[in-house]
Amino acid sequence: MSMAGFTSLIHKPFVKEKTTEKRNEVLVVHRFLVRSKRLKRKVKVDVFLPAEIDGTQACSGLLLNDGQDMAQLKLEATLTERFQVPENRNLIVVAVHAGDRLNEYGTAGIPDYAHRGWKAKSYSTFIIYQLLPFLRKQYDAFLSPELSAFAGFSLGGLSAIDIAWRNPQCFLKVGVFSGSFWWRSSQPDDRYPDADRIMHYVIGAGSFKPGMQFWLQTGTEDEESDRNNNGVIDAIDDTLDLIHVLKAKGYRAEDVIYNEVAGGKHNFDTWSQVFPGFLDWCFPLE
Repeated sequence: MSMAGFTSLIHKPFVKEKTTEKRNEVLVVHRFLVRSKRLKRKVKVDVFLPAEIDGTQACSGLLLNDGQDMAQLKLEATLTERFQVPENRNLIVVAVHAGDRLNEYGTAGIPDYAHRGWKAKSYSTFIIYQLLPFLRKQYDAFLSPELSAFAGFSLGGLSAIDIAWRNPQCFLKVGVFSGSFWWRSSQPDDRYPDADRIMHYVIGAGSFKPGMQFWLQTGTEDEESDRNNNGVIDAIDDTLDLIHVLKAKGYRAEDVIYNEVAGGKHNFDTWSQVFPGFLDWCFPLE
């Protein structure tokens, strides 16, 4: 896509600012500041794309939460290596910066027991009905759910799987790094330590979504908490329990990839190490 084409497709009522930065010979970053009436803020969106897109293949798209942390994820280095091969220049990565993180991320329409996540439905609406249509028009990406993925980290991972699960017409692959699957509708109770986890309920109560695939990661040092005293930290317990719910729903072992990182912590040092593997799983290299 030429810069003239890039400029001509700007939807001015939605986009408030735009810049273009060429990072190296193969990688360009488009930066947008877009308006969301529902979120009552301007949202920063960074789009990482090849300097020259390989037009012989359909364009794949990856949406990421917590776009403000892409330097810690080492996204530029990962994409630069990928784009060295011309046949792999068919991927666009869109990083959405967080705003009111504790309230915009979460489970849409179901705040947790402390009323956190009460804006999650508005955030989901922004993604599905405002941002994705803009990206489809702008880049010819996110046109097919088979070529579209959503991923996030910690609470952003919970948000990603919640939005993807509710919108399989948009995303069929989802990645969750150290997901906040402890998110629950009632205060912790020693008698029922694993009760009322919202994402487990949402998936368990939902219908099977054909074609969906899940990539879930935890680290053995994600945390120290073990609320049910079974010798397994909660981050791992919650993720394994969610995998059990997914398989009970009908997903096969090959549809649910679990990556437990020995010594992995709840930070971008760990997530950046496993992110290239997720990317290769999501969009296999030529």
